[in-house]
Amino acid sequence: MATTTAHTEQPAGHKEPFPPFNGETFASQLFWLAICFVFLFVMMWKVALPRIGAIIDSRQKRIDDDLAAAAKFKADSEAAIAAYEKALADARGKAQALANETRDKQAAAADATRKTLEGELNIKLADAEKTIAATKQAAMANVRGIAADATKAIVERLTGTAPADSAVDAAVSDALKG
Repeated sequence: MATTTAHTEQPAGHKEPFPPFNGETFASQLFWLAICFVFLFVMMWKVALPRIGAIIDSRQKRIDDDLAAAAKFKADSEAAIAAYEKALADARGKAQALANETRDKQAAAADATRKTLEGELNIKLADAEKTIAATKQAAMANVRGIAADATKAIVERLTGTAPADSAVDAAVSDALKG
């Protein structure tokens, strides 16, 4: 029995060429390549590229908005820092003024208290000096009498006879003067 095949037989040992390189189908392949290229080009131009462009534009807009918001926040934070530093400087100035005022008041009060105490102490000192002077005068008056009595007793003890009161008073006066 004989078998028939649909395609033509090639001589023994020779195979058909690779279809894209087959010269008989080359023109039809170029035609379909051109149609596919045009179809893909139109699809890219009308569908894919506008979508990609819209995505890129929306991302760029979001980035620009985020940068603008960041710049606004930075400006706000710098303004807040400046206000804080001004408030801090004002508070330091007020604290310094309050401290100076308090120090001046306390110095004035201490000076007034010191002057009052010095006045009281001067009065007490003057009274004490008067008392000392009076006591000294009283003591000196008594010293003369005590010195005279002691001198009389010593001379009597040493010599055995009592000296005259006028001689004892003269000796005590000489001793107190010199």
